[in-house]
Amino acid sequence: MRPTLAWVTAAVPGCGGVFKAAPEDFEVEELPAYGPSGEGEHLLVWVEKRGHTTPEVARALARHCGLEERQVSWAGLKDRQAVTRQYLCLPARGAEEKLPSFTFPGVTLRSWARHRNKLKGGHLHGNRFSLVLRGVQDPGALEASLRLLEVHGLPNYYGAQRFGAAGDNAARGKQLLLAGGRHRDRFERKLWLSAYQSELFNRVASQRVERGLLGRALAGDVLKKHPTGGEFLCEAPEVDQPRMDAFEVAATGPMFGPQMRAPGGEPAALEAAVLAADGVTAQAFEAGGDETRGTRRALRVPLRAVAEAVEGGVRLRFELPAGCYATGVLRELLKGEGSAVPEG
Repeated sequence: MRPTLAWVTAAVPGCGGVFKAAPEDFEVEELPAYGPSGEGEHLLVWVEKRGHTTPEVARALARHCGLEERQVSWAGLKDRQAVTRQYLCLPARGAEEKLPSFTFPGVTLRSWARHRNKLKGGHLHGNRFSLVLRGVQDPGALEASLRLLEVHGLPNYYGAQRFGAAGDNAARGKQLLLAGGRHRDRFERKLWLSAYQSELFNRVASQRVERGLLGRALAGDVLKKHPTGGEFLCEAPEVDQPRMDAFEVAATGPMFGPQMRAPGGEPAALEAAVLAADGVTAQAFEAGGDETRGTRRALRVPLRAVAEAVEGGVRLRFELPAGCYATGVLRELLKGEGSAVPEG
């Protein structure tokens, strides 16, 4: 069982409520890194779906257009039990004239246009969320938690879906790493190793929250710029702290691996202690090869959320950068006093 992660809003009780009583209670709209240019060999297709995963819709499009599944790409995966809108990309030749006749229950092709480059994973700025909490018991607590998150930022934890239905992906990744990193199934290998890196990141982030250091610039921190992603070492915390307060930069945590930029000082000691507590060395990640090269991930992200009363509940609207989880917002509001299972 994974340890409970620390809350930024620990001083506020859970607001209570149930999430995702119906697919319409969870809407996700992709914020693309770019739109179609109007010319080129590829088609960017703006898809609205419900009741299907992104790969399921991609397979249906491929079949209809006479393509191989690998020819259809996307920037990010979207949840099945939700109303979601995103771009899918496919070759224009042979497909463009077939799209008007495409039908698939729960899926609507809103528009399509040509583009010069193929859409690849990660080619998006983020996602816009609209979700409804039903049966909220303490609206005041909900508002208080949202205001704290606006001031302090949202911990950039990986969501539960990262760790598999049984919650054991990280444990499998650790076992695989310590056994030399080899596994017959390439997909499982990547999934498990990434989950273990994510688990360790969450532990570091949680400790920063517990110690009141999530929004503090520490000497030795590797800081990341919003939104460009550029990194630099914090040498003068008194200079960088105002930029932290303005959400211009964020401290980063480890996705351990040999190519990860190493911090110094107190951040380095904290990260080393997390590894030591798990009986793993930084060198162990070399066994993961390309799957565990290592990188840095922002420990927090800015949040500006709007809450409005709707029949039977409260609707929340907010945006998050790519790779961030809507579950992070809900866990801060609910504190476990409700049901929340979105996948962003």
